[in-house]
Amino acid sequence: MSTIRLVVALIFLAAGLVIGVLNTQPIVLKLLFTEIPTSSGVAIILSLLFGVLIGGLIVMATMVLPLYARLRKANKVQASAASSSLPPTPGTGP
Repeated sequence: MSTIRLVVALIFLAAGLVIGVLNTQPIVLKLLFTEIPTSSGVAIILSLLFGVLIGGLIVMATMVLPLYARLRKANKVQASAASSSLPPTPGTGP
């Protein structure tokens, strides 16, 4: 499995290098209070990276965290049901 991950990582690295090499035109990113001079390749790569990060955070907030909370609740219910159905252990009673 780690070999597949390595190959995929190398493919994405090569794609990033190709994008960076083919897009060398200088541009200026004008933000609210500042301007950042950069190349168009760097701007493309950074915008893709930020898009992936923001998308991942949205999926985590809307899918992963609610499902994780439901799983914890189900585990607590199952644990309490299992502990209440266990017979008393000898020597602990009066």
